[in-house]
Parts: sequence; structure tokens; C-alpha cells
Amino acid sequence: MRLAFAAVGLLLTAVPAGAQEVAAGRTVAARVCAGCHGADGIATMPEAANLAGQDATYLSRQLLAFRGGERVHEQMSLIAQTMSDQQIADVAAYYNAVQIEVVKVP
Repeated sequence: MRLAFAAVGLLLTAVPAGAQEVAAGRTVAARVCAGCHGADGIATMPEAANLAGQDATYLSRQLLAFRGGERVHEQMSLIAQTMSDQQIADVAAYYNAVQIEVVKVP
């Protein structure tokens, strides 16, 4: 019985985000995240992580860990506690959808 639930959970997290989630996530990111992580997911502060292009499942898990106390960071723990499950999913979908172009410098 547990395996059936685990398989369903993995299937649900593998579903790509729709435009609605990405747009909602962009709104939340602009209001909550951009000051440190940048509106486009490229950090504006040296100690902040770049979020552009990161896996949505990974980002969601990290935000949930900050919110639940499994991970502790002075700012992130407080910010994550203000976010709903839907906002976390939306922000993760948005940053995951940000396209990154790697440019090699000669």
C-alpha cells in the first residue's frame, strides 16, 4: 500500500508546471525573493543562492525545510514561514522555468 502512494507522489511532482503557476510564482518572487535572489533568479547578494533554472522539486523541498525548521537560516526561515504550500510551489515553478544561457568567455 505504501508503494502505491509513493508512486503517486512521484508522479504528481513530475508534472510540469503550467503557465498559471509560473505567472503566480513570478508575482511572489518579485515581492518576496527578488531582493536577495534577483527577479530573474540570479542572486544580487553574494551569500544568496542563484535560483534560476533550479529543479522545482528541489526548491520546494528546501523552502518546506526552512518553513518546518529542518533547515535554519535567519532570513529564509522567517520568509518561508509566511509562504503557503501553493506559493512555495508557484515560486519553485517560476524559478525552474527561468531559462539560463551559458556564455563562454574567450
